[in-house]
Amino acid sequence: MSLTDGLKKLPVVGSAFGGCGSCGCHGEHEVVDTNELGWTPGVPEPDDPLRWGPKFQAGAADNLQNTQLRRNLKYATTKIREKRNVRVSEMPDWEQLRDSASMIKHQAMSNLPELLQQMEENVTKRGGIVHWARNAEEANQIILGILEEKAVKEVVKIKSMVTQEIGMNKYLDEHGIKAFETDLAELIVQLSEDMPSHIVVPAIHRNRAEIRAIFANRMEDAPENLNAEPRELAMAARAHLRKKFLEAKVAISGSNMMIAETGTVSIFESEGNGRMCLTLPETLISVVGIEKIVPKFQDTEVFAQLLPRSATGERMNPYTSFWTGVTPGDGPQEFHLILLDNGRTKALADEIGRQALHCIRCGACMNVCPVYEHVGGHAYGSVYPGPIGAILTPQLTGTTDRHDPNSALPFASSLCGACFEACPVKIDIPSALVRLRQRITDANRGGIPDMWDVAMAATSPIMSNGKRFAAAGRAAKLGRIVAGKDKRIGALPFPASMWTGARDIPAPPGSTFRQWWAKHEEEKH
Repeated sequence: MSLTDGLKKLPVVGSAFGGCGSCGCHGEHEVVDTNELGWTPGVPEPDDPLRWGPKFQAGAADNLQNTQLRRNLKYATTKIREKRNVRVSEMPDWEQLRDSASMIKHQAMSNLPELLQQMEENVTKRGGIVHWARNAEEANQIILGILEEKAVKEVVKIKSMVTQEIGMNKYLDEHGIKAFETDLAELIVQLSEDMPSHIVVPAIHRNRAEIRAIFANRMEDAPENLNAEPRELAMAARAHLRKKFLEAKVAISGSNMMIAETGTVSIFESEGNGRMCLTLPETLISVVGIEKIVPKFQDTEVFAQLLPRSATGERMNPYTSFWTGVTPGDGPQEFHLILLDNGRTKALADEIGRQALHCIRCGACMNVCPVYEHVGGHAYGSVYPGPIGAILTPQLTGTTDRHDPNSALPFASSLCGACFEACPVKIDIPSALVRLRQRITDANRGGIPDMWDVAMAATSPIMSNGKRFAAAGRAAKLGRIVAGKDKRIGALPFPASMWTGARDIPAPPGSTFRQWWAKHEEEKH
């Protein structure tokens, strides 16, 4: 979608919530009067973009109090879902495309070392320079070394989740180099000194009124009397960035997809800022996770149909760019490709969890997730929020310790399965979540038991014996008396209040399954 179309999807309402609800920091940074500022401060760029803030439960509890945030999220995700559903309904072979994409990614992950070597050979053959980075620190050092060699103090960059993952902007800033975001949503996030809260729409937690205030206060060349109309906001962003594009000597990008067969790198985008970064600067640096690879050029046909429909509800991305090495007299004359691991090979070793590496970063799982829609991306404490982040982040960080905030992420789901149905590459996120839950639970057995350990120990004699379980099922019918006419149990004494404090319990059925089955079998005969 264009800059203007993207802004039209944001509600035009004022920011009324005070404090730092979307951050979940519990007052760790200064609370600003949001009525005076014009927007609610978000999350300052952390030292570790894959692990910041409190555990999910605490961050979610804070964000649930932010009614403006929830209104913004509901409005935006609903609009994106509706548009996506229309575009998907036009595709009679949608499920076949999903199957093909899943098989292509499975093939790629099964042959990843060979494909990466092929990619390096083809990039080098065509004039590019390939670097290998084991972690975020190595990747940032490589980028800094190139920029110091070029003696530049400013660079422009295309929207990239992997550069967010390694904290590149903050790292460069600490070394006296400013990286300017050119994607509209990333520009909003950067100017407000915030963190992204969505993979595709990083500023989804902002509304038009907040964006106007951010531009007016933080954009040095913002027009006077700027209003919240989408066209005016988009034009202000264009004018602000045009000079940056024309002056930049170096650009930094990620990639939606690398093609091993030809050594080609690609960017799918909607605003045109990417095309400017890919053609005007003298040097281009692309930082790409090693999983973002497909074997053949023909494979792009499948993803070029799935990605835009899943991400933004478009039939195709307005700007789809492919480049292969260096072409004399056309575009950047120096190309660096940084292949980043940063925990990906560890994820690859898990037969179930490795599905997370199939992700094409479309954000479709977030747009259908009821949990994400209510609490937003910042509650996850990672640049990868939502259902995919709940399985990807713990694997990239190797989380097993229950005290690690990332250990809570696999439990940040209702397991409703909507994410699996929406995923264009058929990642079975619910199964991966269950696998990670088991791994974290097994790694933390023993020690001082918590309330859940006590509850499970108390119920295990009943649940492990058929007769006792049947008796408990019959006794549970007494709950119908407590439920009353509305057939809801809203409050129970401790420890059951740990459950009913946040949700109601439906009244038990009039008969147990065992009783129904016995009657069913009797009627059959």
